[in-house]
Amino acid sequence: MTNQGRPPLAVIVKGWPRLSETFIAQELVALEDAGQSFEIWSLRHPTDRKRHPLHDRLQAAVRYLPEYLYQEPDRVWAARQKAHKMPGYQTAYRIWREDLRRDPSRNRIRRFGQACVLAAEMPDEVLGLYAHFLHTPSSVARYAAIMRGLPWSFSAHAKDIWTSPEWELREKLSADHHGAVFGATCTGFGAKHLQDLADRRDRVDLIYHGLDLSRFPAPPQRKYRAPGDPLHLMSVGRLVEKKGFDRLIGALALLPATLDWHWTHIGGGDMGDLLQGMAEDAGVADRITWRGACDQPEVIAAMRASDIFVLPSRIAKDGDRDGLPNVLMEAASQRLPILSTAVSAIPEFIDSGTHGLLSDDSPDALAEAILYLSQNPETAADMAEAALMRLRRDFGMDPGIARLSERLTSMMQRA
Repeated sequence: MTNQGRPPLAVIVKGWPRLSETFIAQELVALEDAGQSFEIWSLRHPTDRKRHPLHDRLQAAVRYLPEYLYQEPDRVWAARQKAHKMPGYQTAYRIWREDLRRDPSRNRIRRFGQACVLAAEMPDEVLGLYAHFLHTPSSVARYAAIMRGLPWSFSAHAKDIWTSPEWELREKLSADHHGAVFGATCTGFGAKHLQDLADRRDRVDLIYHGLDLSRFPAPPQRKYRAPGDPLHLMSVGRLVEKKGFDRLIGALALLPATLDWHWTHIGGGDMGDLLQGMAEDAGVADRITWRGACDQPEVIAAMRASDIFVLPSRIAKDGDRDGLPNVLMEAASQRLPILSTAVSAIPEFIDSGTHGLLSDDSPDALAEAILYLSQNPETAADMAEAALMRLRRDFGMDPGIARLSERLTSMMQRA
């Protein structure tokens, strides 16, 4: 096998493909369309049984690093020997040892082993690395980039910003610690936080994901729902604490018996059994459909058949929270009225009362908001139309992709 013609950019992701990370697939396809050439290096193998059509549009080769070091000892050992001879290995090793002292975890050890494999197996043509998420993928990218003497960059999103230790964020944002040449993040809320930690504020760019509306059907011409008609609620999101679905189940149990409602949930996650048990205890299990992970056409079809989209995001106990979930923009693309919460960057897209309703995340407040939207279908429709107009005007994908492509090109020219 020859390296001739191999791409100059290495993109590091935690797993590929992932149904819950459509925003990454959308971005990478758009970067290819913008002329960027890259290979994907994934830390984990896929676990989802389905793929979005978007995944099949990507032309880039996908290469998998050892998910666990013990599974491929010969590959890891050979890579370590090759990496050890690189000029930057000792510096990378020293920085990793400092990180390991503050984070003595198996995950930290695995990051260095994966970085050795990445540094050893990346072709000579690589001029820069770009990691999606500022925690584990960026650690692997950083160690490998130091070994190879290459610049690296990142895109940060939500959990990686709010649950990573401050010392690690500061060092990944500092030239003195071999930090990223630049970083992008998808919310103004997250950008300000990272800019406050960086050695230079211009090291971090606000680049909204936006939405590639060409991937979505034209929104339906919805008929007003009469207040007495059945109410179809839906949500899309992983079954994890920060999505707030436990609070939503509590809210559904508070809805009046006169309201004929049904809630459909789409998405996987570790809390499925717990939440289904909560629904049974609350006496609402027979009004809920748990569809599990679905591909993009299935999600859009469900949105077009629903009356209200509900995403009751909240701040988890460990500080994790949403950024600006793409599913809100997807719901807006189908003229679907939105009920969410004023967490993190959600108000950057939705002005409550104009583009949707932003409720507190308590069951009482969510139930009151659902009841209001069900009783005021014309108001709900007006807000859905306003959200669609805002999406088209302010949250298109192209400006962000142009800026990101420009920064990636500049990074590789430095190399």
